[in-house]
Amino acid sequence: MIDAYEDPGTPDRRGGGRYLWWLVTRQPWRCAAGAMFGSVWMVLLAATPYLMSRAIDDGLEPGDMRALVLWSGALFAVGAFNAWLSIMRHRTMTRVRMDANFRTVKVVVGQAVRLGASLRRQAGAGEVVTIGVGDVQTVSQSLTVVGPGVGAVLGYLVTALLLMSVSGLVAAVVLLGLPVILLLVGPLLGRLRGSEAEYRERQGVLTARIGDLAGGLRVLAGLGGKRLVADAFRQDSRRLREQGYRVGRVTSWVQALGTGLPTLFLAVVTWLAARLTAQGDITVGQLVSVYGYVAVLVWPVAFLVECGYQISRGLVCARRVVRFLRLEPMPDTGTLDAPSEPSALHDPESGVRVLPGRLTALVAEHPADATAVVDRLGRYSPSNATWGDIRLDEIALNQLRAHIVVADHEADLFAGTLQDMVAPSLRGAGLRRYAAPPRGATSRNAPAHATPLNPALQRALHTAAAEDIVQALPHGLNTPMTAQARNLSGGQRQRIRLARALLTDPDILLAIEPTSALDAHTEATVAARLRDARQGRTTVVTTTSPLVLDRTDTVLYLKDGKVEASGTHHELLDTAPGYRALVARETEEVTG
Repeated sequence: MIDAYEDPGTPDRRGGGRYLWWLVTRQPWRCAAGAMFGSVWMVLLAATPYLMSRAIDDGLEPGDMRALVLWSGALFAVGAFNAWLSIMRHRTMTRVRMDANFRTVKVVVGQAVRLGASLRRQAGAGEVVTIGVGDVQTVSQSLTVVGPGVGAVLGYLVTALLLMSVSGLVAAVVLLGLPVILLLVGPLLGRLRGSEAEYRERQGVLTARIGDLAGGLRVLAGLGGKRLVADAFRQDSRRLREQGYRVGRVTSWVQALGTGLPTLFLAVVTWLAARLTAQGDITVGQLVSVYGYVAVLVWPVAFLVECGYQISRGLVCARRVVRFLRLEPMPDTGTLDAPSEPSALHDPESGVRVLPGRLTALVAEHPADATAVVDRLGRYSPSNATWGDIRLDEIALNQLRAHIVVADHEADLFAGTLQDMVAPSLRGAGLRRYAAPPRGATSRNAPAHATPLNPALQRALHTAAAEDIVQALPHGLNTPMTAQARNLSGGQRQRIRLARALLTDPDILLAIEPTSALDAHTEATVAARLRDARQGRTTVVTTTSPLVLDRTDTVLYLKDGKVEASGTHHELLDTAPGYRALVARETEEVTG
């Protein structure tokens, strides 16, 4: 089985079937062993009726006890050996499925890491979760075909050959019966693929909506929109359920025909054998063997139908995995170094020019316009933006990321301790953790371990006004946090994200709505501290808050994505009516 730290290999992304075959080729010996165990097991099932017929014809009917004991002993030995083979087959195929499962998980996670910041721009969270939770399991389950599937084919052929020794007519019916069954079930499998694909797509959309609801439930409750969103979610759930019923109807027909048709088919075989016995064309022992072969044939036929069903579903899910694996991060063709001296950032598309060493605010009628500018200046979307005289896409990406940091107010927060969220780089660096002092303790009587010993961390928390968050938690920075820090309020999460960005101490900080969820008092505190902490370095914030705008050096007012006016906050209040109306509305919301 694949090791947790082993390279999973390079997946074949040319199609769903190619990907499934790649999973097989990554463990060829194990798949071969599963096919061998499955084949021998299935063939020996077919050998059981043959041994039983010989025991009757050679021992029981003529009264030869020696032959009866001999064939009965062989029957027992074959049964015991086949039981062991069944265990080995199941164990081997479990390992095959687990290897395929873990390998797919690793390539999907690796692809998510490779895509990085471009992931959420190319794939929804619901799609990724659906792939990781449901599709991976279905893909691995479809590899069952390499074990019992191969064994079913060989078992079917061996049984047909054994029946040939009994009656050519019976063998012909057996050989022609399977293609007829597959022709009847085949169209249903095609219909199942279409229904399953649509169901998976809707499931991904609904999963994404569940994540959005979990993250914004408090906000929805505060705005009174919880009932409205709940009704929309119920409708989406109802549509998904109806699609699930459609999938279930097709699945039930496939499974019913997979069991019912072989039974009818084998009933015909049994009836033919009984007539041949009555006519004296075959012996009683051969009739018993035919009954046994009929019972054995149920296994391979049912396995083949089941394998077709599993492969049909596996192809749907493998195509979704491959589609995700085909996504590409933003190409990094840059080879130049970043400017050695402070230089201006310029976005020709909007006309935004950010001067070095200043605190600049972007104010837009539509917040998405300001966010788009930040994405271009941070090189998270293609553009002609420049840094000094150099295009951003000509600078090596690792150099660019070392100097320019985009602080998104909705950036992901991973589960772990609070320090893992704010300062993961401090883990293992020989630095003691910042822990909150015990309640009631003062700076005089607090123990030594309660003192913040890392100056950079202390400054970042202070600038983001996040010290009170740490002090209020029972174990300070050692306090465990849930994913996305949902055990904190929205404003607390926003301050934690800002502190994390400030701790990187970048030359250029591009912050998207860093104070939008804060109360007026905290917002004013953060604005003042941010200006002081970033003195002499380039900082850009997108905001419409007058408390923040009053602290900036330059304000760029965007209308329809273009710079409409620039100046200080007070200058724009006097000269730009649109800006004044936008900021005045924000002021009324804050004071109201």
